[in-house]
Parts: sequence; structure tokens; C-alpha cells
Amino acid sequence: MEQKIKLSLIIPCYNEEKTLRGIVERVLELRKDWLELELVIVDDCSKDASWNVAQELKKQYPEIKLARHEVNQGKGAALRTGFLEATGDFVGVQDADMEYNPEDFLVMLEPLMSGKADVVYGSRYLRPEARRVLYFWHTWMNKTLTTCSNMFTNLDITDMETCYKLFRREIIQKIAPRLKENRFGFEPEVTAYVAEEKCRVYECAIHYNPRSYEEGKKIGWKDGMRALYCILHYGACNAPVPMQLLLYLFIGGTAALANLISFAVCLHCQMPMFYAVIGSYVLSAVVNYLLCILILFRHNACWNTFGELAAYTVTLVVMGFLDYFITVGLIGIGTWVLASKAIASILGFFGNYLLRKYFVFFLRRKS
Repeated sequence: MEQKIKLSLIIPCYNEEKTLRGIVERVLELRKDWLELELVIVDDCSKDASWNVAQELKKQYPEIKLARHEVNQGKGAALRTGFLEATGDFVGVQDADMEYNPEDFLVMLEPLMSGKADVVYGSRYLRPEARRVLYFWHTWMNKTLTTCSNMFTNLDITDMETCYKLFRREIIQKIAPRLKENRFGFEPEVTAYVAEEKCRVYECAIHYNPRSYEEGKKIGWKDGMRALYCILHYGACNAPVPMQLLLYLFIGGTAALANLISFAVCLHCQMPMFYAVIGSYVLSAVVNYLLCILILFRHNACWNTFGELAAYTVTLVVMGFLDYFITVGLIGIGTWVLASKAIASILGFFGNYLLRKYFVFFLRRKS
């Protein structure tokens, strides 16, 4: 006799009155002697009758739990609410539309139940069979974002943006309080944390029947741009070193360009050399710091705000002296002025990277 398990499915819902009942009833068909279900419907302040439908379903089916946001926040926020309400052995995501086939959860459960996996992704791109053809650019964007995510997480996933994700409850409830993305940025964010937690990740082929925008699809190109930002922001700090260096090359290059341009402007305005070097360096340091916060390193990873700023100030002073003495020293031995500044900026790039990675933005290690 198979051991009875409990599966919690989080159903984020926003303006899905036409499909909510249908998908809930399809999910409830999964009930088996060995499988207990818990459906957590989170209404994200729908403007239609979705909440009324959810309340009717709650009266009809004891497996359903309800939660509601008084202000629309987005799919990611609804999932955070649902994850913390779940009590099952395993926790998954089920959209309130009809794009996915709930029967695929039975296949996805196998690696979890056998103890092989901590997380299972349902991939829309593994199954070579008949499928509905819709938007090329939407599919291309999904695959591109998946590739970018893999480069930073070092996971070989074929469909990072899939809705169908299953987690061991202790895994997702550990991750959930850290989640910040309110919309579709949830997908790359949670994937970055799954990789950071060193979870055992499996993939299973799933069925997918995409709906068109006329039928209610909500994700758009702006969500794709946000997803790319999330891949960088949440994944870069644990990415393989070559990817971190590539990102810092962009950040350092932008800062170095700001350094050179401001230095040239200061000289053009006949500012004394000392003030020109220091002033341009401070401007480039500010640019570098802000870009690090936005993209490469997670804010306050080790220090409190004051401590982080103090650590950054030390780095600024050390690298400022280095920048000044290299620039002035090279000028003193006859090197062209802008070339001297460029060499100092290149050396500063490596020094800045090492100090920021291992001092200013050093990650607090887990026990």
C-alpha cells in the first residue's frame, strides 16, 4: 500500500471568473487513495466575480483554503501568501487559467516521493508532440530568459519560466520569506534561490495549451525586461566567477568611462590636477557602487546600512589613493595624461572587484 501524501497547490487568481471553477474541478480530479489535496486560492483583488466564485468553491469543497489581497499586488505576491499558508508535504503552483494540465502533477511528484528531488520543474519544451502554435517572440523570450538564468545559476533547466513548479514544503517555506518580486519576476527569483540552496532539481515534460492575449494572457514584454533584471540581481552574487567578471566588466567599464569623461571635463575647465583626479574618481565610485547594488551584489548581504557604507568608504579611500598615485606617477615619468588615467582605471577595476566581492558585499555564510 502506497504511503498517503498531501499536495498543496497555490492558485493565484486575478480576474479569472471564467476559468477558476473549471481548473479547480480539474485539479480535484487528482484525488487518490494515496493523495490528499489542499488548494490555496489567493485572490489578488480581482475586479470581476473571481472572489465570489472562490467563495462558492470553498463552500462546496473542504480541500479549499482562501486568502485575499485588498490591493492588487501581482502573481509573485499572491504566491508568497499562498506558500506560507500551505501545509502539504509538497507545494506547487497552479495558475487559475486552463493552459496547463493538472494530471502532469502526478508525474512531477514521482522524483519528490522517491526522495531523488527537492524541486521539480514542469517543462513545456521537452515533449516533441502536437502543440498549439502561437507567439514566436513569447516563446523566444522564454527560452532566452531560461538560457540567461542558467548561465547565472549553473542549472541546466529547459523552462525556467514555467508555471508548474513543485517543492518540498520545507524548501519553499524557507525561501518564501526572502521573495520580493510581486509580478512575474517570481520565476527567475525563486530559481536563483533554489540554486543557492543547492536543491536537487528535476524536470518533467508537461502538456501546455497556451492562451492568446485576446483570451486573457497577462504577461508582456515589460515582464520580460524585469525578469532579465531579476536574473542579474538575484543570481549574479552566486554565479560562476566568469559571469560575475563579465557583469563587473560592464559595471567597471561604465564607471571607468565616467571617470575618464569627468577627468577630461575637469582638465578642460582648467581644474587643478589634484582636484580633477579626486573629483572624477569620486564620481566614478558612486556610479560603480550604485550599479553594484542594482545588479551584481545584494544590498546589505553582510553589514547593516552603516556598516556597508563604512566598508565602502574604506574601499573608496584605498582605491582613491591607488588611482591618484598611479595617475600622477605615470604622468611624472612622461606618460600621456589620459593614458595615465586609463591605466589607473584598468588597475582599479580589478582592485574594486576584489574589495567589493570579499569585503563590502561579502555574503553572510549559512551555518
